[in-house]
Amino acid sequence: MIRPARPDEAEWARALVRRAYALYVPRMGREPAPMLADYGALIDAGDMRVLEDAGPPVALIVLRPDEDALFIENIAVDPAAQRKGHGRTLLAFAEREARRLGLKALRLYTNAAMTENLSYYPSLGFRETDRREEDGYKRVFFEKQVG
Repeated sequence: MIRPARPDEAEWARALVRRAYALYVPRMGREPAPMLADYGALIDAGDMRVLEDAGPPVALIVLRPDEDALFIENIAVDPAAQRKGHGRTLLAFAEREARRLGLKALRLYTNAAMTENLSYYPSLGFRETDRREEDGYKRVFFEKQVG
């Protein structure tokens, strides 16, 4: 089940993201941007959803409309629950949400050091649209048409 995050889940979200992104800190030499996000504010804005899998939440997605697309700011799956299709489930949810909102595309970026994502997103129909440095991060931008 995917549902809106509750205000009391901000600390859970911070801890989940720290676990999910920990392996990237040595590669990047710094904490990835999702580790620095204000999850309370994201929940208050209605931008975060959580995925439950027969119990407590195991993953989250942060998304919001941005012009003609739905921007996916973050997807994080608890390392103990990875390799079970939760990331794909959240991306399929985002695609349905974009269509529901009448948006034409999904957009996201990943860090160039997150090499697994550079083949993962294209395998799901995303195409790379740009590479550039922002806020000191080497980002790779992707888009998927949904409409």
